[in-house]
Amino acid sequence: MAAASETMTVEVEGRRLKVSNLDKVLYPATETTKGEVLHYYAQVASTLLPHLADRPVTRIRWPNGVEGQSFFEKNLPSGAPGWLPAVTIDAPGSRSGNDEVTYPLVGDVATLTYLANLASLELHVPQWRIGGGDEGGEGHELLPPDRLVIDLDPGPPAGLHECARVALLVRDRLAELGMTCAPVTSGSKGMQLYATLDGSRDSDTVRDLAKEIAQELTKAEPDLVLWKMTRSMRPGKVLLDWSQNVAAKTTISPYSLRGRTAPFVAAPRTWEEIEHGAEHEDALRQLQMSEVLERIDSEGDLFTLQLG
Repeated sequence: MAAASETMTVEVEGRRLKVSNLDKVLYPATETTKGEVLHYYAQVASTLLPHLADRPVTRIRWPNGVEGQSFFEKNLPSGAPGWLPAVTIDAPGSRSGNDEVTYPLVGDVATLTYLANLASLELHVPQWRIGGGDEGGEGHELLPPDRLVIDLDPGPPAGLHECARVALLVRDRLAELGMTCAPVTSGSKGMQLYATLDGSRDSDTVRDLAKEIAQELTKAEPDLVLWKMTRSMRPGKVLLDWSQNVAAKTTISPYSLRGRTAPFVAAPRTWEEIEHGAEHEDALRQLQMSEVLERIDSEGDLFTLQLG
């Protein structure tokens, strides 16, 4: 292990990268170091990268660890190597329509390692992909969303138990619409549910569909479900956040780390786990990076498997 201030040059997929501060503690509660974070992303890369591919990646960075200040970063970092793939697009949702952002596209281990070395713990992506274009990012197009997401956000004292109960309601409603969905415990407080789309709907249509589902379930289960983001109504209920389907918004990627007290991960789960969590109050918890790697070794990519 390198000393805290030491910079090392490593070769990743034929790219020479400088990595530094490998024994710097990023998660004090678990004494998890930057080197361990880099190791996690290297180990999970083959499973994670397909879910980042062709999606502009917004990062949240914690240069001084999770107890320090963090910041969102959309644009390509200053000093990024010339080989790092990127795409410049009009910022979705910009009022002027003229604002541009140059996002990194994370399609290989070298790019993932470069960003992780900058303490980019969280990787957030939209529900749509970039299509066409050349290696310089010219001539691209924003494709219609290829998945729907509903974020389940519990208002204390509600937690994962209540989220699991709501997840089953969402799963059944989506099944009525011919959609299969996959559950992901968020690594934070709640969970996300994803369903694959065929590309025939635009973001606004998908947003409206998710909103309609949230409203229907709120009407059916008013003591458990909430569709409005009204803070005074949140305690003890689960907010069905339909708004993350808006083109301008992003969601934490499956298999990304989170900047929480411990190295929790946005972890795909089985429906058997969710069903068990809905029946038993303390049966479901967030998973850490070592647990997620073990699950990948034994079960593969549950996110893809669940979506079929």
